[in-house]
Amino acid sequence: MRRRGTAGRQDPAPLGGGAEANRDLTATMSSKRAKTKTTKKRPQRATSNVFAMFDQSQIQEFKEAFNMIDQNRDGFIDKEDLHDMLASLGKNPTDEYLDAMMNEAPGPINFTMFLTMFGEKLNGTDPEDVIRNAFACFDEEATGTIQEDYLRELLTTMGDRFTDEEVDELYREAPIDKKGNFNYIEFTRILKHGAKDKDD
Repeated sequence: MRRRGTAGRQDPAPLGGGAEANRDLTATMSSKRAKTKTTKKRPQRATSNVFAMFDQSQIQEFKEAFNMIDQNRDGFIDKEDLHDMLASLGKNPTDEYLDAMMNEAPGPINFTMFLTMFGEKLNGTDPEDVIRNAFACFDEEATGTIQEDYLRELLTTMGDRFTDEEVDELYREAPIDKKGNFNYIEFTRILKHGAKDKDD
């Protein structure tokens, strides 16, 4: 044991003098390599496939989003984290709503699971669905609309923040009713297919 711990540090003995020590060290290193390959091979493959789905800037954005949601900074998103994040946005989500969100994951939500879930959601889905679903995250009552003041707050305070001028420009073409409700379903359709002609 002593030889292995000090072989590279304190005892610069010539290699020829300790053939048995070199064999022991080689056997130990080979054993560690074999264990590493067999015990970590599957998780590394799964993880690397998830990370291969996104480029570095996307992964960084997902990491920032994960950290915003992981309110207690324990490396996992739990029901309390979701509640606190939504409460910070002025929402009061029900337990049923939070449970439904948590049940989307097959297990504890660490960053890799978070990325996997987004990868599964985004892989092979219509971009129109992706945009609509992003808005739907903030529409607790599934009305198809978000109050324009609330949406402005989200756009100017979270993620890649919009300026007020950018939000104003977005709202110029956006379907907003007289009560100030932004119709994100119609807006998503406009993004994908263009605005309807006035004659239609």
